[in-house]
Amino acid sequence: MKLAVVGGGSTYTPELIDGFARLRDTLPVEELVLVDPAAERLALVGGLARRIFERQGHPGKVTTTSDLDAGVAGADAVLLQLRIGGQAARNEDETWPLECGCVGQETTGAGGLAKALRTVPVVLDIAERVRKAAPDAWIIDFTNPVGIVTRALLKAGHRAVGLCNVAIGFQRRFARLLDVTPDQVHLDHVGLNHLTWERSVRLGGPDGADVLPKLLAEHGDAIAGDLHLPRAVLDRLGVVPSYYLRYYYAHDEVVRELMSKPSRAAEVAAIELQLLEMYADPTLDEKPELLARRGGAFYSEVAVALASSLLRDSGDVQVVNSFNNGTLPFLPDDAVIEVPATVDATGASPLPVPPLDPLYSGLIANVTAYEDLALDAALRGGRDRVFKALLSHPLIGQYEYAEALTDRLIAHNREHLAWT
Repeated sequence: MKLAVVGGGSTYTPELIDGFARLRDTLPVEELVLVDPAAERLALVGGLARRIFERQGHPGKVTTTSDLDAGVAGADAVLLQLRIGGQAARNEDETWPLECGCVGQETTGAGGLAKALRTVPVVLDIAERVRKAAPDAWIIDFTNPVGIVTRALLKAGHRAVGLCNVAIGFQRRFARLLDVTPDQVHLDHVGLNHLTWERSVRLGGPDGADVLPKLLAEHGDAIAGDLHLPRAVLDRLGVVPSYYLRYYYAHDEVVRELMSKPSRAAEVAAIELQLLEMYADPTLDEKPELLARRGGAFYSEVAVALASSLLRDSGDVQVVNSFNNGTLPFLPDDAVIEVPATVDATGASPLPVPPLDPLYSGLIANVTAYEDLALDAALRGGRDRVFKALLSHPLIGQYEYAEALTDRLIAHNREHLAWT
C-alpha cells in the first residue's frame, strides 16, 4: 500500500507519521511519500518521519520528493494538507478583516474566502495530476476550508472525501468526562465543516442512551470553557456547538478580542520555528509535546481510519465531508455536509439525519449558499463574484463591509489570484 502526503513538509506531518506507525495494523503502509516544494523543511520532516518509523518498528519505507507527479504515481491514497501562501498569508487573513470590524479567521468569513480563492485552483491542479498518475487513488482532503475544497474536488469528478478533526476532538473529550473508551461514544454530529453541532451523545452505539443532558448538567462549565461560550448558551440550546460557532454567536466580542492580541498565525509561526529546530535534532525519534500546541489534535487517527475504510472496504461509520445527496433535504444534493457516513471502497455515504431545528438549518442553508458563491469565485474569479460571496456571508452581510473587504482581499492576495 502506497500513500502520498502532499504538503508533507508541514510541521503537522509528524502527528500523521506517529499515527501511521502506531496504527499499522489498521493501515499497513508499505511506502509513504512526503511531497513538498520546500526542500529544506521536507528534509527535516522526512528525517524525523523515518526515525519515528524505526523507533516504533514500522517496516514501511519513507521517501521525500519535490516532484509531485513522481510522488503520487501509483499511490492508493493521496492526503492533501496544503497552506498556499504559508503562515504569512494566514496572518493577513486574520488581520485585514478586522480593519472593517469583521472576524479575521482562516477558515470562515472574509479570511476563509481568501484562503478558498488561493487554494481551490491549486488543489484542482494537483487532483488532475493525481488522476493521471494514480487514477484509482482516493484523495483525502485535510486542506481548509475543507467544505469548499472538497466540494470543488467532488464536482470535478475526483475520488475525494473531506476530513476534519472537530468531531473526534469532541468524542475524545466526552469519553474522558464520562470515563469510557472513545469507541463507546457516538455523536449526532451535523452541519457543514466548521459549522456543526453535537445534538446527542450516545453510549454503546447509535441507538444507545443519550447522555448529552448528563454531560451538560455535570460538566457544562468545563465544556463551555473549552468553547469560550457562556454556560447559559449551552443550557439554553441543549446542544454543544463547535468552537467555530463562537464566531457567529459572539461575533463582536471575538472581534474585540482579536484586535487586542497577536494573531493566531503569529503564534503558530513561532511554534513552527521551534518545531523545525527540534526536528533537526538527529536524536529526536518521536513527535514532541510542543506539536500539540500547533493544532490538528487526533488528525492522524481520523486520517488512518478514513484511509483504511476506503482502501480496505470496511464500511465503518465516520464523520466526514461528502456530497449531501438528499441527507439534509433543504440543501442541494451537491452541497458538501459534515455528518456520520458509511465509508467503504465506493466512498462516503451519509447516514440519515433527524430533522433539524430551524435555528440550525437556517444558518446551514445560509452558509451553504455562501460556499456556492465562494466556489464560483474561486473557479472563475472576478471582483463582482468576490463581492457577492462576501455579501452573502452571515458574518458580513452589509454592502459597505463587503465592498471594503473585497478591496482588501484582492490587494492582499494578488500574487495568488490568476485573474487579477
